[in-house]
Amino acid sequence: MRNIGRPSLKTVLKASTVAGLAAVMLSSGIPAQVVQSFAAPVSVTAPQAPSFADVVSAVSPAVVSVRVQSDTQVASDDSSNFSFNFGGRGFDQLPDDHPLKRFFREFGGQMPGGPGDRDQDRAERGGPRGPDSNRPHRLRPTAQGSGFFISEDGYLVTNNHVVSDGSAYTVVMNDGTELEAKLVGKDSRTDLAVLKVDASSRKFTYVSFADDSKVRVGDWVVAVGNPFGLGGTVTAGIVSARGRDIGSGPYDDYIQVDAAVNRGNSGGPTFNLSGEVVGINTAIFSPSGGNVGIAFAIPASVAKDVVDDLIKDGKVERGWLGVQIQPVNQDIAESLGLKEASGALVVAPQEGSPGQKAGIKEGDVITAVNGQPIKDARDLAKRVAAFGPNTKVDVELWRDGKAQTIPVTLGNLASDEAAAAEPKQPDAPAPSSEKALADLGITVAPAEDGSGLSVTEVDPDSEAAARGLKSGEKIVSVNNRKVESAADIGKVIEEARKDGRTRALFQVEGSGNSRFIALPIDQG
Repeated sequence: MRNIGRPSLKTVLKASTVAGLAAVMLSSGIPAQVVQSFAAPVSVTAPQAPSFADVVSAVSPAVVSVRVQSDTQVASDDSSNFSFNFGGRGFDQLPDDHPLKRFFREFGGQMPGGPGDRDQDRAERGGPRGPDSNRPHRLRPTAQGSGFFISEDGYLVTNNHVVSDGSAYTVVMNDGTELEAKLVGKDSRTDLAVLKVDASSRKFTYVSFADDSKVRVGDWVVAVGNPFGLGGTVTAGIVSARGRDIGSGPYDDYIQVDAAVNRGNSGGPTFNLSGEVVGINTAIFSPSGGNVGIAFAIPASVAKDVVDDLIKDGKVERGWLGVQIQPVNQDIAESLGLKEASGALVVAPQEGSPGQKAGIKEGDVITAVNGQPIKDARDLAKRVAAFGPNTKVDVELWRDGKAQTIPVTLGNLASDEAAAAEPKQPDAPAPSSEKALADLGITVAPAEDGSGLSVTEVDPDSEAAARGLKSGEKIVSVNNRKVESAADIGKVIEEARKDGRTRALFQVEGSGNSRFIALPIDQG
């Protein structure tokens, strides 16, 4: 057998390419066919990690820190509606020599997690400070957040909860330049605000809003902002989900991202890889108060419309229907004879509201507005708000097993007073009960006020109990027909059986609320 000489390891390591290695092997007497198989290219290509450097360098001059001052001696010790800190030990509870506490003290940052810290934005409190606590009262820093320019003449966007308690505002550019700003307008319902700085002597680098309808779950995003007052901080991640409802209001439609977002990032932008703003950071979910990879951003499509209105008028005017609504689940759809669980069920029209004046009644299901189908209660709230006050719209309803259309002239939902009066959506189907129907597992008696039936007992193993019906509540109607006795309920249920329905819709009142629940009915 012929002994084939092999190249030394040192010689192989000197070969800088596959071709060089092949030459070494051939010169050592290794057959060409062996060399060819050895030098065959690998077909799998390793994924390339993206670099965000180009995006960051382009957009960073447009992103600013926002410092807010108040003329009150001590900032109010409250929490933002957008706080998702459900516990955890606060920094203020740590020992004075704890390394984390020393870090924030030495670098001038806030102590996050203290009592009343507004989610993502509270900086330092305005109370007395040491020996000079008797100094004259003056504006004190109370909050900090982030923002970004949207025009070269100095308009910038941030969160309402960052600026809401302020009386003076300072914008800090990425190069350290500090500029005074004025509040143009704010909108509490979407948590957006617009500030303006003087642009008489300069033009500002600004960014544009993206078409967020093209944003997909899994897309890369970059967040730039001012976490913990550190300024100019960049984090990256992906879009985790769309259309999130976090219970902050009727217009919830957040983009969820996993880019690191912390206190001070509020009002800062989340960019796509083209340097366009896909969302405005406004809330985090966190057991500890810090980033855990769940952050929520206001979509660009929502922000653009609100910001345009604030710049133009200093406020946002919305159409107002004035009805309390709840989602239509499959049980409710079955009880009403609807083919699918969609639309918004009217629990009650508000007294004197445009909806009541137009003839919308409790138990109606709003299925479309101006021919556009309504997916759910949240969809109705957003669509109505998109119309201006005094706009005439056609509201399509499902009532008594039939579809009909009612013209409605919308009211104005512009003021904070109107916001306070705005009906809130129930979180879940609510209780209902009255008189004695063994098949339903409830016992009822005439209500003391002479209207409806009071639920006196609920079988804990019944469907009524499973759906939240409780003793002490009042059944007002069944399948949108008023009931005053157990016999009335029996008649309505019998009619529903004849129509082939398997459920009946009970309207229940309790604890100041009116709700609907669908209960299964015996077919025997």
